[in-house]
Amino acid sequence: MQSLDPSDATDLRALGHRMIDDMFDHLETLRDGPVWRPMPETVREGLRQPLPRDPTSAEAVYQDFRALVQPYATGNLHPRFMGWVHGGGNPAGMLAELLAAGLNANLGGRDHAPIEIERQVIAWAAEMLGFPADASGVLVTGTSIANLIGVLVARTAALGPSVRRTGAGGSGLVAYTSAAAHGCLPRAMDMAGLGRDAMRMIPFDDNGRMRIGALSRRIARDRALGLRPFLIAGTAGTVDTGAVDDLAALADVAARENLWFHVDGAYGATAMLAPSLRPVLAGIERADSVAFDFHKWAQVPYDAGCIVVRDASCQVAAFGAEAAYLRREQRGLAGGGIWPCDLGPDLSRGFRALKVWMTLRVYGAHRLGEVVRQTCDLAAALAARVDREPALERLAPVTLNIVCFRYIAADGDLDRLNADIVADVQEAGIAAPSTTMVNGALAIRAAIVNHRTTCADIDIMVDAILECGLARAGAACAGTGNKKPPVMHRGQVYREASRLGDVGANDPLPAAGAGTRAASLP
Repeated sequence: MQSLDPSDATDLRALGHRMIDDMFDHLETLRDGPVWRPMPETVREGLRQPLPRDPTSAEAVYQDFRALVQPYATGNLHPRFMGWVHGGGNPAGMLAELLAAGLNANLGGRDHAPIEIERQVIAWAAEMLGFPADASGVLVTGTSIANLIGVLVARTAALGPSVRRTGAGGSGLVAYTSAAAHGCLPRAMDMAGLGRDAMRMIPFDDNGRMRIGALSRRIARDRALGLRPFLIAGTAGTVDTGAVDDLAALADVAARENLWFHVDGAYGATAMLAPSLRPVLAGIERADSVAFDFHKWAQVPYDAGCIVVRDASCQVAAFGAEAAYLRREQRGLAGGGIWPCDLGPDLSRGFRALKVWMTLRVYGAHRLGEVVRQTCDLAAALAARVDREPALERLAPVTLNIVCFRYIAADGDLDRLNADIVADVQEAGIAAPSTTMVNGALAIRAAIVNHRTTCADIDIMVDAILECGLARAGAACAGTGNKKPPVMHRGQVYREASRLGDVGANDPLPAAGAGTRAASLP
């Protein structure tokens, strides 16, 4: 008989302890290393292997992880990762992943403690949002799927449960969201069988908020055409600038027009944990459903998306399972009432609730709310620094934690210049902002999400942008075009020293002025 359990777990147990120690060392030394580094082709080739037919020792596989995977991760643990709205994770959540894997629970259904943990997490989410205590919900991979669930629940509420058998063809359903909304909303309409064109993209104002008048006019126009409006999707934290729609006004329109009111709060919804920010989200408590991610501002390790629905019967009507083998019993393991598979599309579901539960228990809602507030304070400080710098121009208002700006030069292609500056700073390992488009101009986008980020990190990033911008603008004036600027940041020192063999792949970034051979390069 074959079992995958070792006959003697001594060596594997010791390796497991070392893995935990190594990951804590990694967390404690994040600031000493580059934010991100390009993956060499030799590393990519090292990862491209045929299906392993024979066993490899766990020790050897772990060493491959250390050499080929860990050094080339996304970088969102690092305090100067500001490119996308990625949370920084947390140590308690990391350990929760180990515990969850040890239990290997399937949270599709049945009567067991892990499902009770998820139910508790959903109850806490409902409390955070100001929803009733009997609201329903389920954890999913992320807000993209949570928004799809929101659309499907709204579709079933509009057409009745029979739509699950007959489909929505010819129903004439149309929905409304901001032109600044995330692309997963029209994609959800696509996957729901309603078509992307059925999602009306409503213009937004100078503050990035959906225009309420334009929304009302479009609803009236669609009704006059014989179509059937059924859903308004507001946004709490737009992807480009972090704007928040006037959720209270949207709730008023939805109530007046008898439409389902959904909020895409991918990261912004957790601003409800910060008392000083709750007024920005006023009206979210009136939504019929809210989608958001615990793995963003709440700092839970990936992945941990969530959908909360005010009326549980609507969610069950959209997803309730009917298969005979999922029959519920009065007693035994098949008990437990409504199962998670009655609330979403997944039957096989991992125990992602444990890392959310442990994060909320270990740190508490107040401390997590302080993290949200401090990242917004840092964004305000960054905006003030940008406004003070003659070479920088802010391109959008700052509502929460996202700042969009650009480096300006006397002449030349500013979009190309700023894209190159961002790539320079990323490849140097100093910081990882990203780019987006704001009013037709390419912007440097800094999304401050990580609980480890400080004012010093903001200044390091801005200093690097200014230095790269000055070098590139000067190179362009001298006729060198897109040639790499002749600057050597700490991250570039690190990368060059690594190439020359002076430091290893897992060595920390040398301090400014460190004596590597690369430091003396021109």
